[in-house]
Order: sequence, then C-alpha cells, then structure tokens
Amino acid sequence: MSIRIILDNPPEFYTNLDFITGTVLLSLNRHEHIGAIIVKLEGESMTALGVPTDAPGMGIAGRERGANGDTLHENHKILYKVGQVFPDENAPPAAAPYMLNPGQHRFPFSFKFPFNNACGNSEAMARIGGLVSTGGLFGVGFRVMDGTKQLMYSHVTKTLPPSFTGFPGEAEIRYYVKVTVQRPGIFKENWRYQMGLKFLPIEPPRPAKSNQEAYARRPFAFHPRSPSPAPYRGKRSSFFGWSNPSAPSTPVTGSPSLQPPAGGLSNGPPSPAALATPPSIEMSARLPHPAILTCNKPIPLRIIAKKQVPAHAEVYLTAMQIDLIGKTTVRCQNLTNTEASRWVIMARHGLSVLVSKPEDPVGTEFVIPGTLWSDFPLPNTVMPSFLTCNLSRDYQLEVKLGLAWGKPPARAGNASLLGGGRNKHKDAADRPQELHLPLHFSTIQVYSGLTPPPALVEALRGRTSRPKPQQQPLSPPQQQQQQRPNLPPRPAQQQPETHPPADALYPPQLQPGQASPPYDDAPPTYEEAMAEEMTGPVFPAGAARPAYSGVTDENGVSSLGVGGKG
Repeated sequence: MSIRIILDNPPEFYTNLDFITGTVLLSLNRHEHIGAIIVKLEGESMTALGVPTDAPGMGIAGRERGANGDTLHENHKILYKVGQVFPDENAPPAAAPYMLNPGQHRFPFSFKFPFNNACGNSEAMARIGGLVSTGGLFGVGFRVMDGTKQLMYSHVTKTLPPSFTGFPGEAEIRYYVKVTVQRPGIFKENWRYQMGLKFLPIEPPRPAKSNQEAYARRPFAFHPRSPSPAPYRGKRSSFFGWSNPSAPSTPVTGSPSLQPPAGGLSNGPPSPAALATPPSIEMSARLPHPAILTCNKPIPLRIIAKKQVPAHAEVYLTAMQIDLIGKTTVRCQNLTNTEASRWVIMARHGLSVLVSKPEDPVGTEFVIPGTLWSDFPLPNTVMPSFLTCNLSRDYQLEVKLGLAWGKPPARAGNASLLGGGRNKHKDAADRPQELHLPLHFSTIQVYSGLTPPPALVEALRGRTSRPKPQQQPLSPPQQQQQQRPNLPPRPAQQQPETHPPADALYPPQLQPGQASPPYDDAPPTYEEAMAEEMTGPVFPAGAARPAYSGVTDENGVSSLGVGGKG
C-alpha cells in the first residue's frame, strides 16, 4: 500500500484566491475495505513559550502544559477545508464499506485558498467537529477537527499569514494537504499522508502615490582640530642649515596644505573664522510615505546631504550600510516574547563620495547617487509584514553612514611603508576625522509584491469610500435653527399578523408549494464572498512568481508537532 499526492502544475508558492488541484494516488497490493477518503487543506499557526520561573501558575489551569516542563502551547487553525473524494459526497450512505481491488486508484481534488483566516469565524469553527459515520457493522466513522477548542482563544480576522519557520520549538506557520484513508475495523488504523506547501499572501491595496516622504535625519558635527605645535627655532633643524622661521602657516593647524587655492572663491580667500570652523552636515534618509518596501525589490531610498555651517572644508562619504530589522511578536496565551532578526541589505566601505565642497554656500543639498544601493534587493528570506492571532511581524530600517572631514587616504596595501620614516610621525591634526552615525526608521511595512486583482481593489475601495452628498451653504438664520441635528424619520410600525393558537397535538404544516425555512448559518464575510468570485493575482506574460524561502523545509518534520492528528 502507498499513498501519494500529485499536484497539478505547482507554483513556487501559493497565494490567496489560488486554486490548488491535484490527484490522490492510492496503490493497493490486495483487496481493501475502504470507508471513505478525505482530503484536507489545512494551515496552522502554532506557538510555544516556557513559563517563567517567577510565575509557575501562569496559564489556563495547566491545560496546555507539556509533559516535560512548564511550557504553554497555542495552536490556531487558520485554514481548514475538507473534501471527500471517495465515495462521492452526493452518493447515498452505504450500509457496508466499499471494496477496492488491487492496483492504482486516482481521486482528483480541488480547493481554493480563501482571503482571510478561518479561526476568527466563531460560527464556522463551532460547526466543525464530531464523527462522520461510514456505516458498517459497528458504525465506525472518521473524526474531523474539533473546532470548539478554537473558541477558547482570542482571534483576529486578517489576511492569511505567510509560511514561516526559523524559531524551532517556539513558532511556526505551516500549510499542507492531508489525505486520510478510513479503514473500518477495530484493529485497523487509518492511513494518512500529507504534503507541505509554501504560501505567500496577496498584498493589501497600495495607497495612491504622492509627493510626501518619511524621513530620518540628524546632523553630523565634527570636532575642532587641535593646532599643531610650532617648530622649535632656537637650534638647527639639520646639520646643513637653520630652520626657516618665516615659513607661512595657517592660524589653526600650521600646515600650508589647508590654504585655499587662489581664486577658489569669488569674493576672495576665506576668512580665518571659516578655516577654523569645523564642518557640520545634516544627513537625511527619505522613503515614500507611507514607508513600504517590497519583497525581492530594491529599497526606494533617497539620501541627501545638506551643509549647515560656513566651513571651508571638504566632507566625504566613506562608508554606508543598510540593515533591515524584523521584530516577531510571539504570543502564547498569557505569555509574550519578541524575537529580533537582522538582514544586511548592503555594506560598502572605502568610499570617497564628495558630499560638501568648500565653496558651497550654507544650505546646499547634495543627493547621494542611488547606484550605491539600487542593485541590492531584499533577500528572498524576508517575508511580508503580517498579523495573525498569535504571531506578528513588523520591520524597522537602519541606515548607517560614515563621513570624513578631508579626503580619505588611498586604500593601498603598503602605502605607509613607501614613505619611510617621514610619515611615521605625521601630525594627527592632518588626518581625516571620521564620524559614524545611524539613521533609523521605526515603522516600515514590507509587502509581498503580489498585486491583488483589480476587481477586488475596486470592490474594496467602493465599500470603504462612499461619496458624501453635497450640501448647499446655509444662511445665518438657518445655521441657528440647525444647531441640533434632526433625527432620521422612523419607519411606520406595521401591526403584527395575528394567528390563531395552534393545537399542540396538531402542529402547523407547510402548505403545498411552500419551501422549508433555511438553516440558521452565519452569512459569509464580504472578503469571503469576493474571494469566491475572483481568481488570484495576474502576473505579466512570461513573468514567474518571485522566490520565497521563508520556510526552511515545507515537508520537514515540525518542531511543534504539526499534523499529528485530525
């Protein structure tokens, strides 16, 4: 006996509104009694946290404690769809299980990924559970998930989260297709097989483009340089001559190398105060507002340098590093833990980009070339921001910049050895002064890059944005009369129909042609109704879905016991 699941043209990952179709291949080497074959599309968000030593009584009466320690568990069925592929759901119930002959048997199945998670729908969870009888001598049935357990947790109704691993034994989000072959009999166990999937959600509708920007800025102020000591003039500086006391020197450093070139400024040479003033540069990093990054795409960043003081000096950008910081909030009943992850998007050192010239007036802005980071997209291990019942992921962005007062030296291996002993005791005041400061964005959203269908975007916008009726301007007497808002007109009350009291022995019956009343089921949400009518995102012709490696191994063994039962 063997069970296999063969998916039809599986993509790199699945997303909302996608159809997942496949075939269950059952190979038998002998005759077998089969009661039913059930296929499930499931998704689970699981967390586990240890109870602190100072709070041993935390939890819900120890109901979710593990056998090997004080560990709380919380499991949310964010996706749960069940389909019976054998026998047909419309077939009448059989009195005995079916006999399948030896050989290969194929049973096709099909599901559609919904838009939102399922555990937040209390009515749907309450209707799931119990045993489904398949007939037989003892009426043995197969068990489906008990949805009443989900009612004990707090839920949020959001878009399905992405597949997620990386914190073994603490948090996981997994999606898979599971097959259960029910074998009636007391001493026979059911056959099960499951296949893991990767899932990446559709991004929410993006806001309209605008000229607004989110920025992080701070000034870079250098320290004044200490003056060089004056040369000793009382003795000979060498065996062949005396020192020249009339050598020109600057008022600050005493080095002729800091004298401005002739004709460098239109209004003459700089003043001694300009030479003595240390430069100050304001660096600002800017992102389009709201700050949104896209998976597998470069960061739409702009970096601008602005001169703050009238200093006659050159300032260079020498180093740059961009870090993406992800904060994962893990919640398990009454416990909460935050895990931090860091991705180095780009890191470049040894740069020599001139950002401030001596002749630039105060307030001059210089835009750093975007080619420094435009070739570095977000790695495929970065998942989009999400929020689910017991897990959430937020992002922050940090840009580290290094500036130098004066041109940095050339990066040569033995440059210091070529000068001999002359550069060994070089004055420290002539060395470039460097500063390294970060620019921090505290709130960043990362989108998956999967654009929702245009019909869904228009439907959501039409639902949220309703045009307000235009009101005519009121005159001052009318404004005084309308200080208090008028109450809406009340509908006319209808008199209830009176029926004669029915006899308990003879209850009222349905009239000929009258339909039976419908079952009291919860109506579907707006997103669920739209999801049934629309398909997944449309990609350009020839374009494949981007890579996503947010899950280590979708078919690997779960560190929290996924898929063991149900």
